[in-house]
Amino acid sequence: MLTEQKETPTVDLMRQRFLEIRNKSEAICEPLETEDYVAQPVVDISPPKWHLAHTTWFFETFLLKTYVTAYREFHPKFGFLFNSYYQNVGERVLRHERGNLTRPTVEEVYKYRAYVNEAMMHFFDHAEQYPDEWMAIVELGLQHEQQHQELLWTDVKYILGLNPLHPVYAKNSPFKDEKSDVSEPMKFIKFEKGNYKIGYKGDGFCFDNELNLHTVHLEAYEIADRLITNGEFLEFMEAGGYSDFNLWHYEAWWWLQEHKFNCPMYWKNVDGEWMHFTMSGLKKVNPNEALKHISYYEAFAFAQYKDMRLPTEFEWEVAHKSLDYGLRWEWTESAYLAYPGYKKAPGAIGEYNGKFMVNQKVLRGGSVATSKNHLRPTYRNFWHPYLRWQFTGIRLAR
Repeated sequence: MLTEQKETPTVDLMRQRFLEIRNKSEAICEPLETEDYVAQPVVDISPPKWHLAHTTWFFETFLLKTYVTAYREFHPKFGFLFNSYYQNVGERVLRHERGNLTRPTVEEVYKYRAYVNEAMMHFFDHAEQYPDEWMAIVELGLQHEQQHQELLWTDVKYILGLNPLHPVYAKNSPFKDEKSDVSEPMKFIKFEKGNYKIGYKGDGFCFDNELNLHTVHLEAYEIADRLITNGEFLEFMEAGGYSDFNLWHYEAWWWLQEHKFNCPMYWKNVDGEWMHFTMSGLKKVNPNEALKHISYYEAFAFAQYKDMRLPTEFEWEVAHKSLDYGLRWEWTESAYLAYPGYKKAPGAIGEYNGKFMVNQKVLRGGSVATSKNHLRPTYRNFWHPYLRWQFTGIRLAR
C-alpha cells in the first residue's frame, strides 16, 4: 500500500501531524448543526458523523487493536457500524444505510474520537515497543483521514445544497475557488511524440495505484493551459449542448434523459439568471470562475462541442509542470486500471485501491477541497463517470 520511506520521520513529528489532521476533521464539522451530521441524501454521500467515526475506526482497528495487547475497544459494535468496505475485517453496515444510524449520537462519536486519540498518544509514548511497520500504517491512516476530509467538504455541501433554504455553511467561503478568475485567453501547450516515464518516484508517501514507474508512448498532442470557465460552459448550454445527442455517449444520453439535467450540479435558474449553491449560500454564477461539479459525461460532451477531447492521464502527467493545477479535479479520458507490475498488499490494507479498478475514470490535479500534500502530479483519483458532487472540472486537449 505504501512506498518505503528512506528518511523515517520522528515519533514526535508523527504525533504532531496526527493531532493536526485529527483536529482539522473536527474543525470542518464545527459549523454544522446536530441534524446535519446524520443526513445521507444519496448512497454516494456519507453522513458527517459516519466520516468522523470511520476515520477513528481505522486507527483503532489497524493500530491499536493490532499492536497494543492491553487496548480495549471503545464499543464492541463500532467495528460493524463504521467499517467501510474492508471485507477482510468483517461484516459492516451497508453503505446506503449509514444515514439510518441515529445512534450512536454525535456526542458519543466525539467521545469515541477522544478515546482513540488518547490511546494513540499512549501508543506514541511507547512506540519503541512496536514493530517498525507501525509508522507506515499511521501514515496511511493520516492520508486516509485527509481523503475523508475532502469527502466531508463535498458531502456537507451536498447535504446543505439539497436544502431549498440554501443554508450557509460559513459567511466567508472556505474555498478560494469562489474568488478565482481563470478567464485569460486559452493557450495550448505542445508536446512532442515520444516515450515518457509515468508513475511515482521518490522517497515519500504515495498510494499503491501510483506505482510502478513505467514507460508510455504518446503521440504528439496539445493541452490547454487553463480550465474551462462557467462562462464557456454557459455558451455550450445556450447552444443546446444538453439537447444534442450527437455530443454524448450512448450511455450518457440515457443518463441525461433519466435525470433531466440541463446545467451543472448546484446551478439554478432564478428569474432568468443563473445562480449556484456555494458554501456561503446561493450566489450568482461568476462567468470567469473555473467550472465545477461536472460529470465525465458532461465533460466529454463539452469537448465534443469544442471539436476537441479530454487529455489522457498520461498526457496530463507529462504536462503537469506547465499546468496550474489544484483548483479542480480534472476528468481524463483514461480508465482506472493498474499500472504494469502493480501488486496489492496482503490482507485488509490491500483492499484500499485495487478492488475499484473497474468502470471508473481517472481524474488528476486535485481541487480546492484536497489536502495540499495530496497535490502530487502522480496522484490518481477515480470516480464513476456520472458523479458530479466532487469539485470536478474540464481541461481540453487536442
